[in-house]
Amino acid sequence: MKLWAGVRIALRALRVNKLRTALTMLGIIIGVSAVIAMVSVGAGAQGRIAEQIRSMGSNLVVVVPGSQTSGGFRYGLGSQLTLTEEDARAVALEVPAAEVAAPTVRGTAQTVYGNTNWSTIIQGVTPEYLVAREWGIADGKMFGQEDVDAATKVAVLGQTVAQQLFGESDPLGQTIRIKQVPFSIVGVLVPKGQSSFGQDQDDVVMIPLTTAKKKVLGANQSNPRAVRDISVRVRDAALMGEAQDQIRALLRQRHRLQSNQDDDFSVRVLADLFAAQEESAQVMTTLLAAIASVSLLVGGIGIMNIMLVSVTERTREIGLRMAVGARGRDILAQFLVEAVTLSVAGGIVGILVGIVTSATIASLAKWNTDVSPESVALAFAFSGLVGVFFGFYPAQKASRLDPIEALRYE
Repeated sequence: MKLWAGVRIALRALRVNKLRTALTMLGIIIGVSAVIAMVSVGAGAQGRIAEQIRSMGSNLVVVVPGSQTSGGFRYGLGSQLTLTEEDARAVALEVPAAEVAAPTVRGTAQTVYGNTNWSTIIQGVTPEYLVAREWGIADGKMFGQEDVDAATKVAVLGQTVAQQLFGESDPLGQTIRIKQVPFSIVGVLVPKGQSSFGQDQDDVVMIPLTTAKKKVLGANQSNPRAVRDISVRVRDAALMGEAQDQIRALLRQRHRLQSNQDDDFSVRVLADLFAAQEESAQVMTTLLAAIASVSLLVGGIGIMNIMLVSVTERTREIGLRMAVGARGRDILAQFLVEAVTLSVAGGIVGILVGIVTSATIASLAKWNTDVSPESVALAFAFSGLVGVFFGFYPAQKASRLDPIEALRYE
């Protein structure tokens, strides 16, 4: 029996009981759409993590001060200000793998423009900070090293601060006050969005490092040259491990730490953190797809059930076809094609439902989804395999009927 003739016979048989066919296909439709929707949700999560890696800056190493112990209590990293501006300069000059090293101080302050005010993060940085973080200027310019040297009162605004203080007005050249100190706005940053910790990276005002220490945030009394962290951009991703070792060795030497002493700083590679998150997202995607695939198995069981009923109902037809010359493999092919047609038709409808479901999730839940051609092809292929697997037994049973007994079946 030719394939196309088998498909026509299968479609004609399925049209005889439209409601039963639709209900049988429903299991496949739900299974395929669930697989596509769940995989797209997981892929969206992985895409979001990749976006966060780009927003934080690739090839980035962050050096933070160590912990402090006082009164028997051990405080967290950053509680002891052991890093200095000189450390950052030394890293930039003496670590071959480092492209730039940018020291940073930060704090929170109220910013005021006219009758509008906004509480935000104030970061004292050097011009290299934008290079380390791969952050661009949307309008205006970044202040230069001469502004850091002279502790000038200039500021670069994040998009959130610019929107809150100025709305649709142009902030360039305007003056804002930070802790009653006037600052002239020279630039507005490119939007970055949220970090992996849910922090709005655009809710920031950047000012020269020296200005922050002398006029806004204040310097550490015991060590005026201390900084909160150092952002280091590595020249190449392949050098990340080497850069970590070089930075650690250099800072241990500069801080005069003995071999039996712990580091008084921590070198962090943000890419490692995001890699762990991405691995978790991949595991989540696999679990979601596995859970959704259960629906396909349930749909396959429904197909087997209906095909067994169909074989019973059409026993006399099978006997008649065998009596006029049909062979067992022809009967097998007829019912197998019917099961696969039922499954594939449900798969096609399921793909459409899955795409619509993914778009609905993205719209209502504000969650990024990514329907990839690979997930669609996988779900469709799996639906076809379900038809073959669960349709084979009923088809084989039909092909093995005795023609005489089949013709006598009531």
